[in-house]
Amino acid sequence: MSGVKPPPPLRPDYGGVPITNEEARLLQEIVEEYCGLLHGISSTFLLQRRLSPRLAALGLATFSDYYHYLRYDPGGPRELEDAVERLTTHETYLFREQYQLDCFVGELLPEIVVRQAHQRRLTVWSAGCSTGEEVYTIAILLRECERLRGWSLRVVGSDISRKVVARARRGSYGPSSFRTTPAIYQRTYFRDAGGSFDVREDLRAMCSFGQLNLLATDRFHVLGNCDVIFCRNVLMYLATPARMRIVEAFYDTLSPGGYLLLGHSESLLNLSTRFDLVHLRNDLVYRKPLSP
Repeated sequence: MSGVKPPPPLRPDYGGVPITNEEARLLQEIVEEYCGLLHGISSTFLLQRRLSPRLAALGLATFSDYYHYLRYDPGGPRELEDAVERLTTHETYLFREQYQLDCFVGELLPEIVVRQAHQRRLTVWSAGCSTGEEVYTIAILLRECERLRGWSLRVVGSDISRKVVARARRGSYGPSSFRTTPAIYQRTYFRDAGGSFDVREDLRAMCSFGQLNLLATDRFHVLGNCDVIFCRNVLMYLATPARMRIVEAFYDTLSPGGYLLLGHSESLLNLSTRFDLVHLRNDLVYRKPLSP
């Protein structure tokens, strides 16, 4: 659903500032160091095409100059954010991977309702929320759950990209975002704005968004304890050390008994032994034990 997707294939005859294999390696190294991104940026043509305009904008002659700018210039950290924006493509839609959403509603929420009955409070984090469709999907599902009436419900979305977080906050989507959305939900929770559909204010009030690099695990505490974390189709693009660090921080952020939901092709195999693997009817999820 959410997450970073490799850009489409690039033509090898693309013009622009030439890039050497060593320059490409250095840029891949600094990007991985910054956010853990590894898969999808191995093409020198991708780096050349996506980043050449930044060299021109900064008045730099070579990719070596650009690397040194990223590494040592005071403007480097913000430029690195922009570089990552250019090297990734975000694509998602509402009610993606319906089988997992069905498991969330039909099997996880009933257990959470019983366990949290004394607090009547629920927090869900969408880590790597892209343009926000996953966040609003989760909010709709929580609103539709009769047993959560009167509860304090909060859905938090985060993404490394400031641009997609800004779009998520706007909550305005074109028809393609609704390709698998039940018509009743679109009518109930979105307002027709003529060519686009805007999230209604009562649903938006449940949701909040923030820019967050998942490698900045020391910032996870601002979220408070979470009962469920969705991190779908994000870890698969990260280097193993980054995945290990993030998963351990997810564990610490979850309340005891909380759940981590990954994408259908992702797992914690060889990453973490602290989570329990839970077999649902049509999915596998990870649970933080109720007691150590």
